[in-house]
Amino acid sequence: MLVSKICVNNHKYPAFSNATPQAKKETFLDKFHSCTKNSADMTDTILVPRTIFKGYLGIMTGTTLVTLGGLVNKTKHPKLFKSTMGAGLLASLYGTYAFVRPFIIKDTPGVATKK
Repeated sequence: MLVSKICVNNHKYPAFSNATPQAKKETFLDKFHSCTKNSADMTDTILVPRTIFKGYLGIMTGTTLVTLGGLVNKTKHPKLFKSTMGAGLLASLYGTYAFVRPFIIKDTPGVATKK
């Protein structure tokens, strides 16, 4: 067997010299799918009740608004400081309520009571 006849399949050099390049361009998500070890990581879904999802959004929005209010100078812009802090605290309070409500109040609509 001659060493010169060994064909190496390398990424830079295709195995066949007459191979055609891909006609379809790889999209942004296709790049993630090709680089992940388990492709099911990108396509798995978890069913989350709507109220719990609203709770996550409320808590994240409230935290962002409180942080934004903390960055505003309290002495130069007192109205903006108070409004962002108040809105952030109210959003976090609603998010906490929406997150906890399905676990505490079992008879509310949207909460599964069947086993």
